[in-house]
Amino acid sequence: MVSCRKVVASLSDYQDNDVSPALRREIEAHLRNCVSCSVLLDSTGKLLRIVGDERIFEVPVGYSDRLHRFLDAHVI
Repeated sequence: MVSCRKVVASLSDYQDNDVSPALRREIEAHLRNCVSCSVLLDSTGKLLRIVGDERIFEVPVGYSDRLHRFLDAHVI
């Protein structure tokens, strides 16, 4: 089975459907069993939808700082 590190490294290509069928199967098997990577995939997808939205929105005060602290603590 593919590792979390490999899933994270391949996440963008996976979402763009730019991975081999074999790697896609491995990633999907990993995602069925790994809550952390599944949450990362879901969050990344939501972020892409938000960024791609043409409407302007306000980010809550302090969100950027909290996001950076979280990423610093959890990203491999």
